[in-house]
Amino acid sequence: LYVKGKLPAEHKPSVAIIGARACSEYGKCVAEHFGKQLGAAGIQIISGMARGIDGIAQRGAIEGGGETYAVLGCGADVCYPQENRQLYRDLPKHGGIISEYLPGTEARSALFPPRNRIISGLADLLLVVEARKRSGTYITVMQALEQGKEVFAVPGRIIDTLSEGC
Repeated sequence: LYVKGKLPAEHKPSVAIIGARACSEYGKCVAEHFGKQLGAAGIQIISGMARGIDGIAQRGAIEGGGETYAVLGCGADVCYPQENRQLYRDLPKHGGIISEYLPGTEARSALFPPRNRIISGLADLLLVVEARKRSGTYITVMQALEQGKEVFAVPGRIIDTLSEGC
């Protein structure tokens, strides 16, 4: 693994907060709330720094004074997506940036599903905040279950496609 900052401490609890990139206002509020509250309670937040739920939860963890760790689908020296540049800059001071890919590796869609196993592997449990039925979130959930992790899902509106994955 390549790391900027540090790795999560094994003796501290950690929760992976994951979900939809194109999330609703409700999802944004929930992700920020859980990130902030769990971070303030000393629980490490693991996610993928993706737009939407991932990045919002990680910003919430920092706002709550907690630690957060991003597992990237590119090199640890590559900020993706660019809209999360400030989060990328803040992560090494409040946790770390982790990648299994060589420095300089650009983000490609094929690299994201394999990185998801690291997200679930570093966490004690997963919390899903909004997800479509077929999604990267679903892949992470399946990997977490294979790893024997507990998976929790935030309920959403029953007729919303962003609730189907939950």
